[in-house]
Amino acid sequence: MTSQVSSPAEQADGADSTLVGEQRKPAGVKDVHRLDRVIIRFAGDSGDGMQLTGDRFTSETASFGNDLSTLPNFPAEIRAPAGTLPGVSSFQLHFADHDILTPGDAPNVLVAMNPAALKANIADVPRGAEIIVNTDEFTKRALQKVGYAASPLDDGSLDGYSLHRVPLTTLTVEALKDFGLTRKEAERSKNMFALGLLSWMYHRPTEGTEKFLKSKFAKKPEIAAANIAAFRAGWNFGETTEDFAVSYEVAPATTAFPTGTYRNISGNLALSYGLVAASRQADLPLFLGSYPITPASDILHELSRHKNFGVRTFQAEDEIAGIGAALGAAFGGSLAVTTTSGPGVALKSETIGLAVSMELPLLVLDIQRGGPSTGLPTKTEQADLLQAMFGRNGEAPVPIVAPRTPADCFDAAIEAARIALTYRTPVMLLSDGYLANGSEPWRIPDIDELPDLTVQFAQGPNHTLDDGTEVFWPYKRDPGTLARPWAIPGTPGLEHRIGGIEKQDGTGNISYDPANHDFMVRTRQAKIDGIDVPDLEVDDPHGARTLVLGWGSTFGPITAAVRRLRASGESIAQAHLRHLNPFPRNLGAVLKRYDRVVIPEMNLGQLAMLVRAKYLVDAHSYNQVNGMPFKAEQLATALKEAIDG
Repeated sequence: MTSQVSSPAEQADGADSTLVGEQRKPAGVKDVHRLDRVIIRFAGDSGDGMQLTGDRFTSETASFGNDLSTLPNFPAEIRAPAGTLPGVSSFQLHFADHDILTPGDAPNVLVAMNPAALKANIADVPRGAEIIVNTDEFTKRALQKVGYAASPLDDGSLDGYSLHRVPLTTLTVEALKDFGLTRKEAERSKNMFALGLLSWMYHRPTEGTEKFLKSKFAKKPEIAAANIAAFRAGWNFGETTEDFAVSYEVAPATTAFPTGTYRNISGNLALSYGLVAASRQADLPLFLGSYPITPASDILHELSRHKNFGVRTFQAEDEIAGIGAALGAAFGGSLAVTTTSGPGVALKSETIGLAVSMELPLLVLDIQRGGPSTGLPTKTEQADLLQAMFGRNGEAPVPIVAPRTPADCFDAAIEAARIALTYRTPVMLLSDGYLANGSEPWRIPDIDELPDLTVQFAQGPNHTLDDGTEVFWPYKRDPGTLARPWAIPGTPGLEHRIGGIEKQDGTGNISYDPANHDFMVRTRQAKIDGIDVPDLEVDDPHGARTLVLGWGSTFGPITAAVRRLRASGESIAQAHLRHLNPFPRNLGAVLKRYDRVVIPEMNLGQLAMLVRAKYLVDAHSYNQVNGMPFKAEQLATALKEAIDG
């Protein structure tokens, strides 16, 4: 779905939601309060459809024109036992009438489908917030399974909240009694009942969800009809019950963005579209060699749908085969890509080194997750930076690019392709689970806004020998980029050796000469060091003494924290790195302008280590590795301490 909005605005992200305007009560309907922002979290068992519920609410919110940011949180186990804490799945959505940057720190509304969902999430819910619980699931056995000695609905522990007891299962079954479904089949639609109730509470559109359900269950029209009936029943329940005396409005974010056509997009979808756009701008076929791995698999799924754009996808038998096929496609003249997460990068490392030696363009997309080893497959982390920088044998430098938001993944994919094609090198792109699964509005660009990535393949001889003979030298370099020529196999006269053994400068012949090896190592490093990247931009309106430097998905929480501090009168500067190898040329000068530099990371200080080593700056780390993104208030507190220190 797309919507039209216009002109930018900037407001503090993550602050408490407030009423804007007065209450109003149109004739015949309940009171309506207008809010500037709301954070909703849907939580339930992994089989309760919370991700689908959240996704549908998000889609309708996007079509309505709000700015939004989402945080899906999946169980790490494929199918944890029902009703247990490890099996809780949640989806948090922050939407507003102004520009926002994060999914929000704490939900204003928690929808808890069972006791496990309540217990797993209640610590994040502030006093006074609304909690909607499915009372049908609060049985003695379900309570004992998660360690409740008594029902929290009756022991007074929830007295500080606005508690709504709703028998969601019973109401859903009753609404579907005429559809000929078994009770178990009818119960599966309780997430649609909850979606209908929340859609009424926040005046979300309904047409898109009903159309979606008809399409999703097109081959099972009776199931589609049942889900639509449950959805409508939830809406009607909100309209008629006395338990919900107020509904809420959050106006469209009409002043939040530059004019354009927008759609809701996740990070992995944006990466997929960016890759397709890059291949079209380069006029090259796109080849993806990949092995499924969480949280990168969505890119394989999406690209497999776009054969009409010349995309070929190959689901390999393992990680090594995936990148091997991709490197072969690069040799054959394709824009070649492989996707993975941290464990897969480890397996692909030898072939990445081979691509460095062969000097062929190859995109390696690492959608980072919690490690080490299998680690936390469904949780986010940004702890692969040093692996991307150094995780190969020998001197094997590789450019590194990192997107900052889900929508920015589109531009980061195009930038990674530009570097790979221009400089004939593999490029690492570091996204993560937070960006991959999260979503936000994305302005659909015009084609003429995209860069020209057209590639010139070698066509004939490029070197003249002393005796006047014209020959093709596969490692004769462009003096500006140090890139070697890209010769398509089968082109007459361009036959040359290829492989991982060291090449002789120019000719590409096998060489064990020490001086030649030293020269080639330094030349490959110089090629990476010479990549043209934009200078680092610094946001410092007040001449601050403290700089907060970030990279990757910490952009949203950092920016939200900086806005909070500035709103309270503090002076702080912010800069965010997209290019991590090579660093922007002005980074050293920027760092030296500040008395204190703070680097928040979802690792134990990897960027801080690189910055301290390269620039001899006493950068201070602020680290978190709990599988979740930073909260704005948490970062604001840490940065305030740095300012005061």
